[in-house]
Amino acid sequence: MSPLSSDSAALDKRLAALDDATGSLAAAADFGKQVKLTRVLGILRRVLPLPGGCAAVRARAAGLESAGLFLGTDWASPEILIPALSTGSLRSPNPDTVVLETVSDLRLLAISKGEYVHPSVSAEYAYEHLSQVLATNLSLLFAPPSEAEREQQGRMALASRELLHHLVQEIGYEKVLENLIDEIWRILRQRPIQVDSVKRMITQIAVARANPDIDLGAGALGADRLISSLYSATDACREDPGVEVYRARLEAMDDGALQFEATGFARSMHDTGLVSPYHATLLRHLLGKGEYLLAEAMGLSSTGRDCLLCYHELVRTLIEKAVHPETAQCVYGLASLLERGILYQPPVAPAMWRQLGLELSADSKARLTQVFGPSPDAGAWLLSGVLSILGLPLGVGQGDNPTCQSARALSMWAYNDPDYLLQTVAWAARDDEVVMHFEGQALSSREIATGMATTLAFDLDPVSLLVVPHLDRIYAEMGRQCIGREGDPHRWINPEFHGWWSGRGFRINVDVATGALTDLDEFLRHFYASYHPYYNGNQPLIHPQPAGIAVTDSAARFVGWHAITILRVSLDPQEQMRVYFYNPNNDSGQDWGDGVVVGTAGHGERPGEASLPFEQFASRLYIFHFDPLEHGESASIAPDELAQVTGYIHRSWGADRLGGEAAES
Repeated sequence: MSPLSSDSAALDKRLAALDDATGSLAAAADFGKQVKLTRVLGILRRVLPLPGGCAAVRARAAGLESAGLFLGTDWASPEILIPALSTGSLRSPNPDTVVLETVSDLRLLAISKGEYVHPSVSAEYAYEHLSQVLATNLSLLFAPPSEAEREQQGRMALASRELLHHLVQEIGYEKVLENLIDEIWRILRQRPIQVDSVKRMITQIAVARANPDIDLGAGALGADRLISSLYSATDACREDPGVEVYRARLEAMDDGALQFEATGFARSMHDTGLVSPYHATLLRHLLGKGEYLLAEAMGLSSTGRDCLLCYHELVRTLIEKAVHPETAQCVYGLASLLERGILYQPPVAPAMWRQLGLELSADSKARLTQVFGPSPDAGAWLLSGVLSILGLPLGVGQGDNPTCQSARALSMWAYNDPDYLLQTVAWAARDDEVVMHFEGQALSSREIATGMATTLAFDLDPVSLLVVPHLDRIYAEMGRQCIGREGDPHRWINPEFHGWWSGRGFRINVDVATGALTDLDEFLRHFYASYHPYYNGNQPLIHPQPAGIAVTDSAARFVGWHAITILRVSLDPQEQMRVYFYNPNNDSGQDWGDGVVVGTAGHGERPGEASLPFEQFASRLYIFHFDPLEHGESASIAPDELAQVTGYIHRSWGADRLGGEAAES
C-alpha cells in the first residue's frame, strides 16, 4: 500500500470516529459536554496533521460549532477574535489550544466561502480575519518546524502548517501580503526599539517576492519599499552584495558618491524607522571624513547638526564603539538622540563617556552574549541599546513579561531624566546592583530575592535586559513595604519609584478591598480638572505622569490592570481633545471594545505615542496622579459629559463592579 493510500485510509477511519464523537457531544447536556469534548479534541489532534485533514474538518466546522466545541471559550464568539493572537495559539505547547484555533480558522474559511452562514460573522469579515491570520503567521508557511517546536508541540506543529497551507490555497498570497505589509507599517510608525520580528517578516516577504509562482499584485510596490530598506536602499548595495563587498565599493568612492549613498540611507531610515547593515558600514567608513557627511548619513536637521558639531569627538567615539552591521538599528537611535539635543544637558555627555569606558560585570557580559551573540562584544551591544533608548524613549517594550512598571520607568527616565537612566544602567551593568530609596529606606536589588516576574524572557532590548530584573525586584519590595496600609499601594510607590515629578496627589475609582467602583463622579471631575485644558486653566502637562488603566478586550471585557504614562493632552487635527500616552505593551494599537480603539497614527500622534479621545481615555482610567497644590474647575464640567464617560465604564470593565455606583446613578 502506498503512503498516500495509507494516509487516506487512516483519515477515513478517524473521520468516522470524529463524526461519532461529534454526535455524542451534540447530544450531551451542557453540564456533561466536557467529558465528551475530551474525545472530540483527541480525534481532531490526529485528523488535522494528515493530508486532507483540514479540508475534511472545514466541511464539518458548522457541526462542530453547533455541537459545542467552542463552548465556554473565546472562540465561541468569533467576532471578537484578534488575528495577532493566533500566533500564540498556533504555536502553543497545549495541543487543545492549537486544535481550537485551527478549527476556528477553518470555520471562518467555510463562512468566507459561503459554505456556512454564521449569525455573528459575515463572509467579508471572515475573509479579512483569515488574511490577517495568514499574514501574522507567514513564517510557518516557509519554514519546517524547528527542533524547539517539535519538542514542545510534537505533531501539532504540522497541524498548524497544514492549516496555513490550506488557507493560502483558498485565499491566495496577494491579500495576505497586502495585510502583512499594512501591519508592518502600522508597527513601524510606532518606532519600536526592538524590530527583530519586523525584520523577520520582511525577510519572509522577500522570500515570497523571489518566488515566481507567487503573485503579489498591487502589494509588490509596498513590499519592495520594505525589502529595500534592509537590503538595497542605495545603488551601491542594490543587489545585496554583502557587507565586505560593499565596504570595498566605499573605498573606491569620492565624496560626491559617498554623499549620494549617505542621503539614500538617511531617507530610507527616517521613512521606515529601519536601518540596514550597509548603513552601519557606511557610517563607520565616514569616520574618516568630515562631520558634514556624517550628518548627511544620519539625516540630521539643523538641531542635530549643531549637536553633532558641539560633541563631534563623543559622537565619533560612539559610532566607533557601538555601530556595527549587527547593531545597525542603533544608528536611528543615535540620530534621534542628536535631534533631541539631550547632550546639551550638563550631566549627559560625561555620563556617555562613562558608558564608553564602563567595565561590565561577568554576569552582564554573559547575559548579553547569551541573547545577542559574541560579536560584537557585550559592551557594544549595551552601548547600542543605550543609544536606542535615549533616542527613542517611547520605543521601549516590556516584551512577554509582566514588567510594565519597570518598562515605564525606563521610558520615563529616558524621556525626562536621561542622566538618571545612564546612572541606573551603570549600576546594573557594572555592579550587578541597583539601589533606590523608599521613604528614606535604601532598597538594594541584590538583597531582594523576587520580583513580579519569576522568569524574564529574552525578547528585550539590551538596556532592559540588564536593568529590568533589578527594577522589578525593587518595585515588588516597595509593594511589600506597603502591606497593611489602607488603599492602593501605587499611591506611595509611583512617586518613589519613577521620580520626584510624579504627582503626590492620588485618585483611584476602585475600592481595593472589594473591587467595586467608588466615588466615580468625583474621580472623573478631578481628572478633568487636573488634565483637561478647558478645565485646568489651559495648563499643558509639564512632566510625564504615571497612570493606571483597566485594559479591556475587543468585546469590552475586563482583562487586567496596566501601567501607562500620560504624556500630553491637546486638540488633534480634527479639533478633538485627546490624551496622548505611552503604553509599555509592545504594540499600542489595540481595540478595547465599545468603540474604544487606541490610535497610533492619524490623530496627531508623535512616533511611539498612543492616543484616545479624552472621554474614552477617562473611561479606562482607574488611577492617576496630580499636584495637590493645583486645582482645576471641576464644578464647571457638564453632567452629560460625565455621563458619556460613565456609560463607557458601565458597558465595559465596570459592568460587574457597580456596587454603590448603581444606586447613585
